[in-house]
Amino acid sequence: MDINALKKKLNQLQTSTSIKDNLWKPKPGQNQIRIVPYAHNKDNPFIELFFHYDIGNRSYLSPMSFGRPDPIEEFAEKLKGSGNRDDWKLGRKLDAKMRTFVPVIERGKEREGVKFWGFGKTVYQELLSFIADPDYGDIADSVTGRDIVVDFKTAEETGRSYPTTTLRVKPNQTPLTEDKDLLESLLTNQTDISELYTEKTYDELSEVLENWLNPSDGDSPTTTTEETPSMSEMKTTTTQKEETKAAPATATTDNVGDAFDDLFGE
Repeated sequence: MDINALKKKLNQLQTSTSIKDNLWKPKPGQNQIRIVPYAHNKDNPFIELFFHYDIGNRSYLSPMSFGRPDPIEEFAEKLKGSGNRDDWKLGRKLDAKMRTFVPVIERGKEREGVKFWGFGKTVYQELLSFIADPDYGDIADSVTGRDIVVDFKTAEETGRSYPTTTLRVKPNQTPLTEDKDLLESLLTNQTDISELYTEKTYDELSEVLENWLNPSDGDSPTTTTEETPSMSEMKTTTTQKEETKAAPATATTDNVGDAFDDLFGE
């Protein structure tokens, strides 16, 4: 029995559970939440992370999230600049997509603690617009902030191929909570989101990319053990569909091989 392999599997399962426990997702219908000041960056509650989606049925956190080089993104940029349409499509597929997270509490479930709500560009822009509007201001302030009503409709409800999210900021300013002990807990007892997602090294991501471009006959699809945001979630929007261009799952042109060799060698 390979004990080390079993320990690794246990760690993966525990990490997956930890992520699910720390994420908030709106349920169909109206959800009332409050953005909470982020304990690990009190100047800005919004955390921008970048992910590569659907590489061998997995998603990977991009080192770009922390200002570090990313071999997959470098490869994608080289493909998009090759002048070949198929290469450009593959480059677009490989591009890291931004997912923004913000710490929130759900009204009626304050004692469950702070969780992270993840959303795409459109919801992010709308939230920033509310904050920039002097009629609303700092909606995350623990004393004078405002609750947000998140109206979530599934794809089945909208009759479209994607769900929709509508935001409404409550007009009245209210405290995060009247309970001083609970307030202290909510403001200080927060997970650092960087601990929820595993960041692979530059070399590890290079190997992931190479194996995806050149799969061996014995390789079988794998599924992610982390609760990384899915592409279906990325398409959730408040007003319109955020489209991601489809591309082939594998590279077939000579230009792709040339680009990879130029970046990483044989």
